[in-house]
Amino acid sequence: MSTSLLYHAFSIRGYRYVATEYQEGGVIFRIAQDLKDCRCSACGSAQVTSRGQVERHFRCPPIGRRPVTTVLPIPRVACLDCGVIRQVRLDFAEPRRSYTKAFARYALELCRLMTIQDVARHLDISWDVIKDIQKEDLTRRFGRPKLKHLRQLAIDEICIGSGHRYLTLVLDLESGAVVHVGRGKGGDALKALWKRLRRSGAKIAAVATDMSAAYIEAVRTGLPDATLVFDRFHVMKLFNDKLSALRRQLYGQASAEHRQVLKGVRWLLVKRPENLDPKRSERERLDEALRLNQPLATAYYLKEELGELWEQEDEEEATAFLLDWLARAEASGIKILGTLAKTLRKHAQGLLAYYDYPISTGPLEGTNNKIKTMQRQAYGYRDQEFFRLKILAAHEAKYALVG
Repeated sequence: MSTSLLYHAFSIRGYRYVATEYQEGGVIFRIAQDLKDCRCSACGSAQVTSRGQVERHFRCPPIGRRPVTTVLPIPRVACLDCGVIRQVRLDFAEPRRSYTKAFARYALELCRLMTIQDVARHLDISWDVIKDIQKEDLTRRFGRPKLKHLRQLAIDEICIGSGHRYLTLVLDLESGAVVHVGRGKGGDALKALWKRLRRSGAKIAAVATDMSAAYIEAVRTGLPDATLVFDRFHVMKLFNDKLSALRRQLYGQASAEHRQVLKGVRWLLVKRPENLDPKRSERERLDEALRLNQPLATAYYLKEELGELWEQEDEEEATAFLLDWLARAEASGIKILGTLAKTLRKHAQGLLAYYDYPISTGPLEGTNNKIKTMQRQAYGYRDQEFFRLKILAAHEAKYALVG
């Protein structure tokens, strides 16, 4: 057989073809390397002498369903120039690997379309080998994201399992790529990122986050020149939590008749009015609950008005709108609204910063959904570094419904 098949089909060149064998449904190519073609793996010198050889087997891309193995007695040589005694370096396989580079590329192509378990079963090889191939590729491409170009970031945490295990994610809002994954949540999970940002010389203009005191302090310490923008989603979520707490409080104080009206309206309170389902009479049920409970109605309508803060013409109008809203919330006499108004007044600068930098953590929420999808598909990850790399590459992942 000509060596051209080895080169064109399996990317193996510079070796002498010896024989082909067929064993247990597989194909085995035996090749050899002449001493005159050997080079010192330390200095590259051709002045070497033989010191024996070690036979090794390498998996290659299959031919149809038949596994292919290449067998090479690897020469061990002594260099006359530098005095080192080592095995020669292989061009077609990485050190300490039992497969060729072409096999690794083939496995990666399959991984784009199949699960790791499916690829391992198809190639009749260990699951761990395929996982390690994918992990090495992810490390090379995403292990250390470039930070110099970063301008606008979003920060949020995601729960990755029971026992309150969290990861803190930092997203580049321009590219949609996760650039940092920190263990836990809060300022400590971001310290490594601040060091890398200082070394990279990145000029971060704005950071979108929630109103967590830990994140506020972390950003002000790590990025003192960046503008903090408090995310609309988290502000409205905080209000919805307060509204649900008020409903529970009123439910406990209500008569039996009024309890029947309040029962089951929790999700109607947090829904946007345009999303209420007329087929289920959700608008009518909500109106009845609000009619019977004046404090609940006041809180609900103030919540709907607060959503207009991010829809004003400019920052001046937004400032006037916010101050008016805060005054009405504090004058309502409802304790929960007073507490919320105090919180929003304290963070008014970050709320109004939206008009300088109209950003949010919305894209990061979408990435969180991708991560949860990956977890469900994999039934969890034992290798946490592999999981981190998959998150850093999540912006490349696309999910489609199969039917």
